[in-house]
Amino acid sequence: MLKFYTRFEINDVTGNSLTDHDMTQLHYKKITSLQRAMFAKFSSLRVFALSNVASVDNRESLEKHFGSLDADGLKQIASFLNLVPDEAVEPFQWHRLDEEFLRELLITRHEKRCSQLEALNEMPLYPTEQIIWDENVVPSEYYTGDTCLALPKLNLQFLTLHDYLLRNFNLFRLESTYEIRQDIEDAVSRMLPWQSEDGDVVFGGWARMALPIASFAVVEVAKPHLGEKKPSRVRADVGVTLSVRREIKDEWENLRKHDVCFLITVRPTQPYGTKYNPREPFIPQVGLVSVRGCEVEGMLDANGRVIEDGPEPRPQLPGEQRNYRVWLDSNQYRLDMDDLQDGSDDVYESFNILMRRKPKENNFKAVLETIRHLMNTECVVPPWLHDILLGYGDPAAAHYSNMPNQERILEFNDTFLDYDHLQASFPDYELKCKAAEGSKEPPYRLIFEDVPEQRDSDAEEEAEQRVVTKSITVQPYKYEARGPYPSDKPKQNCIRFTPTQIEAIRAGMQPGLTLVVGPPGTGKTDVAVQIISNIYHNQPHQRTLIVTHSNQALNQLFEKIMALDIDERHLLRLGHGEEALETEKDYSRYGRVNYVLAKRMDLLSQVQRLQEAVGVSGDNAYTCETAGYFYLYNVMARWEKFQSQMDAHREESDTEKLSQLFESEFPFGKFFADAPQPLFKATSFDGLMGIAESNFRYISDIFTELEEFRAFELLRTGLDRSKYLLVKEAKIIAMTCTHAALKRKELVNLGFRYDNILMEESAQILEIETFIPLLLQNPLDGLNRLKRWIMIGDHHQLPPVIKNMAFQKYSNMEQSLFTRLVRLGVPTVDLDGQGRARSSICSLYKWRYKKLADLQHIFEHDEYKRANAGLAYDYQLINVEDFKGVGESEPNPFFYQNLAEAEYIVAMYMYMRLLGYPAAKISILTTYNGQKHLIRDVINARCGNNPLIGWPHKITTVDKYQGQQNDYILISLVRTKAVGHLRDVRRLVVAMSRARLGLYIFGRVSLFKNCLELQQTFKLLMQRPLKLRLVTSDEYPTERLTSDPVSDDGTKTVENMSEMADFVYKLYMSKMEKLKDTLPTEEELREMRKQLPTEDDADKDEDAEASNVTEEEPPQKRAAKEKAKKTTEAFKPTPILNEINVDETEMDQQEPEPAAVAETSSQEAAKEEAIVDES
Repeated sequence: MLKFYTRFEINDVTGNSLTDHDMTQLHYKKITSLQRAMFAKFSSLRVFALSNVASVDNRESLEKHFGSLDADGLKQIASFLNLVPDEAVEPFQWHRLDEEFLRELLITRHEKRCSQLEALNEMPLYPTEQIIWDENVVPSEYYTGDTCLALPKLNLQFLTLHDYLLRNFNLFRLESTYEIRQDIEDAVSRMLPWQSEDGDVVFGGWARMALPIASFAVVEVAKPHLGEKKPSRVRADVGVTLSVRREIKDEWENLRKHDVCFLITVRPTQPYGTKYNPREPFIPQVGLVSVRGCEVEGMLDANGRVIEDGPEPRPQLPGEQRNYRVWLDSNQYRLDMDDLQDGSDDVYESFNILMRRKPKENNFKAVLETIRHLMNTECVVPPWLHDILLGYGDPAAAHYSNMPNQERILEFNDTFLDYDHLQASFPDYELKCKAAEGSKEPPYRLIFEDVPEQRDSDAEEEAEQRVVTKSITVQPYKYEARGPYPSDKPKQNCIRFTPTQIEAIRAGMQPGLTLVVGPPGTGKTDVAVQIISNIYHNQPHQRTLIVTHSNQALNQLFEKIMALDIDERHLLRLGHGEEALETEKDYSRYGRVNYVLAKRMDLLSQVQRLQEAVGVSGDNAYTCETAGYFYLYNVMARWEKFQSQMDAHREESDTEKLSQLFESEFPFGKFFADAPQPLFKATSFDGLMGIAESNFRYISDIFTELEEFRAFELLRTGLDRSKYLLVKEAKIIAMTCTHAALKRKELVNLGFRYDNILMEESAQILEIETFIPLLLQNPLDGLNRLKRWIMIGDHHQLPPVIKNMAFQKYSNMEQSLFTRLVRLGVPTVDLDGQGRARSSICSLYKWRYKKLADLQHIFEHDEYKRANAGLAYDYQLINVEDFKGVGESEPNPFFYQNLAEAEYIVAMYMYMRLLGYPAAKISILTTYNGQKHLIRDVINARCGNNPLIGWPHKITTVDKYQGQQNDYILISLVRTKAVGHLRDVRRLVVAMSRARLGLYIFGRVSLFKNCLELQQTFKLLMQRPLKLRLVTSDEYPTERLTSDPVSDDGTKTVENMSEMADFVYKLYMSKMEKLKDTLPTEEELREMRKQLPTEDDADKDEDAEASNVTEEEPPQKRAAKEKAKKTTEAFKPTPILNEINVDETEMDQQEPEPAAVAETSSQEAAKEEAIVDES
């Protein structure tokens, strides 16, 4: 690493980046100067001096030529080249002048430098067994931070963009290798490879993610491309037998093109029946020999052809034997063949396991290829962003106030609700509005007087200096009406943005870099959506790219965009998360193409109706082209004639006569016959003319859209249409950062263009995955056309997930680009008004932010004023002691569980459900995956199948729940021996900020209260009782207010988990008794049965309505049948299991309690999920 950075591609004087060509020229210059010195000083080295450069610039040749020289000769050459001083005198008395040093100095300086780019291009992207288990390359998870490692770091500053990309490439590759190591160890250990008696391999277990290989053969090795050594393509066929469960078989059959799999060779030495010990070294136990990566091309059909992905359903293949065509890594194949020539074994003859990985975690190869491709092309970053990305210069240089093209006039559209809102949004500005008091209605055009006007450089400078004042000139304006129909009215924003949100919106509309820090509940998504809407309306020809970390965040953003005044034909959602959008409309590429084609037919039918209304013959509505001619020669002609006719009556004062004139002369009156009548309701000529223009605008928009859709008639295939939609038609394109990294090459080759980027969840995105979206387009005339970059995130919440502690802490890989820019001092807009949680709950985490206040509705809305039914406090920390002497347990490494907390939290959930809390409003969170599985098992055993209680909205980890919220959150802290990863304050902030109305935390208080990092929050939590207090007289929803005092008579203090479980059980039984009393008696049931229709009646009805028979029963009839079926069954209360508070002797006589079953099954889940790390 030291050697690499001493000869890095950078000019030591100017700091400019150097290309490979520049480095070669510098090398030639050094060699020629050395040859001159040799020619002048040493006649014995004339052969060296007169040789061509290529023959003498390698280490072997230089050692041969310099080997004959003594120390004096070497010193003369070095002095001549000014590499050493002539004499070792002050201040150079420390300098070495011995023969060994001087020889190494001359050779190192003049040997040919190996190009980093060439080495990178020849590097295999898949890790092999030599790298995966090499602790020097991929350190283990037990890194303590005490030692220095030979790893690159992601600090605040970088030498060049090449250095930036190279460090990210190496670290991303190593982190991926670490994750692959974990997956291989998990899958292979589950398969339990043993050595049979005849020396073959047998598998004693099975794994969801791996299968034994039945056959393997390399089927193609293509010739290398010109100038390359590696084969251009290597393909192989892998055969497996899918004798597994149906859902696992589907997963294997649904392997997509470009999915990465691993081919593994094991030669176990362990005999039958040997158990795998996860605490012992992995390789000796399973006998792992080799690992090679491959990329799926597709599954083969019965004829040996690859089944292509497409809209058509896949053919059903008979039997269980499946064959896959895969691409092998060409670089790795060349290295393996070279080793084979040297006598090594052929690794491609011995593979016996095929392993796949979860799709979400398996994009490493595509990201590495993208980074490598970026390093092989000229990265053109906008000049205003270049130095900030590398960490140099003025951090505020890219802020809109310092940009030369700052816009002075901004149209805020529907951002402001009224003039008072506008005044409150700019407290530091003086507002000037010349409009009359009654006409100060939004929308507003704002002229910022403190922004200098842009003048031509050639214009003469005015003598007087313009005085800059902090004032805004407000100009109300009207939206252009779009037609006579109520549906033509544009959708309006209804959020009253705070002043800091308005500043964030203003910054996002201006050119430059905008960083918005959004604490929990401060409306980050609403701000993002309003910025997108304003850019869309103010810059109609610009295209905006939306990038987020997760599909869920992207879908939330998209659902809010759809609610604003943005034409849906301009929206496009790329990637596979589109299915989760809560809408019937399809915003994927093919979905949008289908929408355009359907919309085209709808618009052409309107053109047909218009043609009939104006009395024109012919087939003008056949295509978009014929419709365009019809508009030009018939519609425009009639409109221009109508305008000239009406201009003659401009001075007419009789409004009734004018209205009749407009009604009779308007050429498209018949077309608008289905609109609210009369069409012309105004009382002045200008008003009537405005209505006519609005109606004509409606017609004109039809033909404008058809002109846009004309390309879809000319392009015949769905693929071409979808490409056109992406490159030309869509104005707002949304994707995840992963999709951007995977598809960069494809997007660039298509000619994808965009002007603005908005990133949500920026603090959760890896540095390199934030950088790649900047370069999804080719430069235009050598410049990047990007104008705005808006990053929205919160660096006080969880960072990107890095599983290896050495990469996370030592290499600082968990630092997002957003966090790095904040640390560099780039100006941020800090949102300061939260509208999610009660003020008391917000106090648990608001100390982490500079300024975080509550919005007014937190104090006004009834849901925040009311207390939580059945609970004395809106938040509480409940101390949970050991259950039967056991606190936390660890059935597998890092798979932490706590049965007492799991039982307590489930009992609390059941109590809330029995009071009437909706299950959808309760989420259960925990800090470890092991506890998540245990809680799910306890829920399943206690109440999951009970219709009265059921499952909560979600049971998941704190990390997975970032970005989501719910009314009531129950949290299990799990640990009782050590604080664990909750020590990270960012995780604490996420955990405390998920609840809106109620937060209940279960944990070992004595452990967490002494943790320095958590003290601010735990001091507040410990001001309330540490034992759960219930208000037994409440029902949900309660009328009790949070300010009402709770008497001791109406409350119950729960001492421990067993008491809570017993209390819930008794409450449940009393509820069942009350429910039983409300059911009908036997006599009432008999009467109800008599009133039910008989089969004869049903037959008569069927005969009478034979013509209207459908395959399904009518809903009323089906409901009546179901009701009858329910009423005929005797009432049977659904039991809930309560086997906690029992004696030890009874426990011995009973079957294992459900909690134990739960713990056992959660251990199975541990093996199923293979989660063996803390994060």
